[in-house]
Amino acid sequence: MKLFFGEINNGRAIINEEEQQHIVKVLRMKDGEKIHVTDGKGNIASGKLIIEGKKAGLEVSEIKTNTPDFSPRLHIAIAPTKNIDRIEFFVEKAVEMGISEISIIITEKTERKNINIDKIRKQAVAASKQSLRFHFPVINDAVKLTDFLKTIDPEHTFVAHCHENLERIELKNIPSLEQVTFLIGPEGDFSEREIQFLSGSNVKAVSLGNQRLRTETAGVFVAAWNYFNMMKG
Repeated sequence: MKLFFGEINNGRAIINEEEQQHIVKVLRMKDGEKIHVTDGKGNIASGKLIIEGKKAGLEVSEIKTNTPDFSPRLHIAIAPTKNIDRIEFFVEKAVEMGISEISIIITEKTERKNINIDKIRKQAVAASKQSLRFHFPVINDAVKLTDFLKTIDPEHTFVAHCHENLERIELKNIPSLEQVTFLIGPEGDFSEREIQFLSGSNVKAVSLGNQRLRTETAGVFVAAWNYFNMMKG
């Protein structure tokens, strides 16, 4: 399947301008090839490609609406790493495994404060197309941890940290939920003050095993755990 990003309205599909350039200049596709266009909101249009000069369009033959999304829905709030490539790696792999939402959180120990969210959003779209997803994940703007906690439901929220002296439950013991949010800390982990604040907010702490995982590895691990739960369901 050749999947591209665009808008779908009133029986028509308009391919995103950057996607058109990619089709014409990079892929050098030809008139009549069968392609699919998704709006990333669960709708997908199929039909024949139309090339007109530097423009690419779709002659729609079929539109499917409200295709099912992944369940359970996973939201990971993760602190950015000093080397941004590592977070970009996490985003790509988590999107391929069906994550629904990603938030970048700024914590006490976060070294990198400036994040190019637009670039991360583009990577999420690319990973969604590559893995044939019709629902693109939400990529939120960076926000301070304290502000993020004002938006969550503590009953469905868990924090993965390495403070062994504090009570943590095993990942396998988390109950089945339709939606779950995980917080992943920065290099050096959340501060003890932040952990105590999270505990006071009724956010439950989780252990990801005996090994100390890097930030992006912990994020991928949680995404893989959720993906496995999807396959079981």
